[in-house]
Amino acid sequence: MPEEDFHKKPTLSGLSEDRKIVPAPDDIVPKMIGPYKIESLLEKGGMSLLYLGIHPVTKEPTTIKVLLPKFLSHPDVVKRFLNEAEIIALTDHPNIIKLYGHGEWEGGLYIAMEFVQGISLRQALLQSPISLKRSLEIIIDIAYALCHLHTHGVIHRDLKPENILITEEGQIKVIDFGIAQLLTEKSQTGLPAKQRLIGTPIYMSPEQREDPETVSYPSDIYSLGIITYELALGKLSHGQIHLSLMPKGLQKILNKALQPNPKDRYHDIVDFITDVSAYLNSTNLEKEKKVGDMVSELSENLRTAQGMLLAPLPTDWKEMELGFVNHKGMNLYGMYCDFFSLPDDRYGILIAESFAKGAEGVIYTSILRGLVHALKSQAAKPVELATALNQLLVNDNIGQPFALGYIVLSSKENSLSYLSCGYGNLWRIAKDSSTPIKIGKNNIAIGIDTEIEFSETTVPWEINDILLLNSFAAGVTDHPTENEFSDDFFEKAFQENANISPQKMVEAILRKAKLTFPKSLHERILTLISIFRSQ
Repeated sequence: MPEEDFHKKPTLSGLSEDRKIVPAPDDIVPKMIGPYKIESLLEKGGMSLLYLGIHPVTKEPTTIKVLLPKFLSHPDVVKRFLNEAEIIALTDHPNIIKLYGHGEWEGGLYIAMEFVQGISLRQALLQSPISLKRSLEIIIDIAYALCHLHTHGVIHRDLKPENILITEEGQIKVIDFGIAQLLTEKSQTGLPAKQRLIGTPIYMSPEQREDPETVSYPSDIYSLGIITYELALGKLSHGQIHLSLMPKGLQKILNKALQPNPKDRYHDIVDFITDVSAYLNSTNLEKEKKVGDMVSELSENLRTAQGMLLAPLPTDWKEMELGFVNHKGMNLYGMYCDFFSLPDDRYGILIAESFAKGAEGVIYTSILRGLVHALKSQAAKPVELATALNQLLVNDNIGQPFALGYIVLSSKENSLSYLSCGYGNLWRIAKDSSTPIKIGKNNIAIGIDTEIEFSETTVPWEINDILLLNSFAAGVTDHPTENEFSDDFFEKAFQENANISPQKMVEAILRKAKLTFPKSLHERILTLISIFRSQ
């Protein structure tokens, strides 16, 4: 087979051609797999299904991997599936997916693993360029994961951008140990090497193509070298490597990592880490940056600024428990969230969002945050704060509307006041009820009209009441879909999760939103805040 055709092939399973099986159509999602309650189907692979489950003890979201039933009659596939669980169980590293359990269920075999919110490195590469500095930081994190694996005698054998996840917080997670191998293992398949070919050709070392069962640690280093090349290049390589396109300081490292003969390659991942770290911290890095690095770094800095607009949960609010999640989406948006301790045992929670997208939205929202902090003396009364902000925004010709939601909670008066400008409703489940009630009068967004008179809603706030605030505003998105994030969605999701802690509640509602509206949440942000009054 010509080299260029070989590199175009997808991941190879290692099964001989006559044993390849086309997966059956999706069945009904099971209610339980082992002790795990199943919420939905996440993904369908060639040999397995991934489900979203709930851990029976911690109630944390859990990824459940199930071997397709038609493969249960193939001992080599079953052994590989069980081997994956055993290998993950050996590891304990922040950059490697965690194992929660594995076993048999009525449908066959399952593996329960950590659920990761994020995207693959492949998706990240396709969506936007990554700066050289950030690229090398990612590579070092992956390399440390490999170091941990190699220390435990594990060779990954299928390291590629699809098998590396980046969480919403920027953490790296290496996943998919379906063809990983302990160095001491020997194949029992009895198949010729060509029929036992496993891995992904583009990222596969030459020796792995020849005989995948006899590879050692340098094979993983070769794969990491290809990934390093792609990150530094800013796009997928499709099997075409031209080291002359690399920064000079990286050429020497990649030349050694990609040597065809494993004897000439890095033997130890620690040496690779040492060389990459030295280059990352050298003065040469600044001189050899990519042409587009300034734009990439600006985008990364704006994402950092975006995160700084979200205040941390207060730790001294003794009267209540709070839950907070923020889904950032893949684009830049200006979202602001803040918490205020006010006089007379009052507490304020504010969320606001610019209608502008990208860097413009982040900058406008930073201005709004400054205005809010300058008007803190008026923060005890939602209408006064909204009116003052509105006047400043319109009169200063900023020309930017904002959606805003603001709650003031009073434990002394057992009441809350809520004002919504361009946002949806606040939801409340009273202490003696299980039915969510909408709170709020819809006002137009601030920053549009100085003549508008805002109105707020005041209702009782009792011990054991539960509140849910969300940042959905139909006017903020360019293409609102009919019934998208409707009142029915939030009401049902709130009711379904009202019996768990505030933090787990908002996390569960966000997961449901991502599964129900994946396209919408790919393009925009969503903030959820839950409040349980405990005293």
